[in-house]
Amino acid sequence: MTVSEEFIRVSRYELEQGRLKIEACLAKLSDEQIWSRSNEIENSVGNLVIHLAGNARQWIIAGIGGAEDDRDRDSEFNRRDAIAGDELRSTLAATMTAVDQVLAELDPSTLLETRKIQIYELTNLQSIYHVTQHFAGHVGQIIWATKRMTAEDLGFYRYLTPEGGEPPENAQP
Repeated sequence: MTVSEEFIRVSRYELEQGRLKIEACLAKLSDEQIWSRSNEIENSVGNLVIHLAGNARQWIIAGIGGAEDDRDRDSEFNRRDAIAGDELRSTLAATMTAVDQVLAELDPSTLLETRKIQIYELTNLQSIYHVTQHFAGHVGQIIWATKRMTAEDLGFYRYLTPEGGEPPENAQP
């Protein structure tokens, strides 16, 4: 396996793990909790999920995959009318399935090819790295918000404790 192939593989894995954590969080929250915010400058979990789908679509599906870029970034944060948790999960899953398909089909030799995304001229590698880092940051916010609203340990790493349990399939740090 080449470094380029491994980079794509790890990126796909990390995005999938993030999606699964978001889905677990959404399953624990009511629709009211998904859209709650402590103040107007705070993003709700719902806004963050919409934002992650928009970002991944723009940077990977459109930016690398060549689909039309019709993103309205501001609307991702301005939305106040609730979308049900099941619909958010479905939207995120469909987007991330399409992202994974683009990455699965990406020729590793094209990682250094450049694309223009938003106002940036950057390589496919930079685009993938941006999306995985961006995704991870917001996943952390969603996990924190879910713990705050439910007062529950979500158990994502319980398998590492003495009480343990079975690690998820293909568990990686």
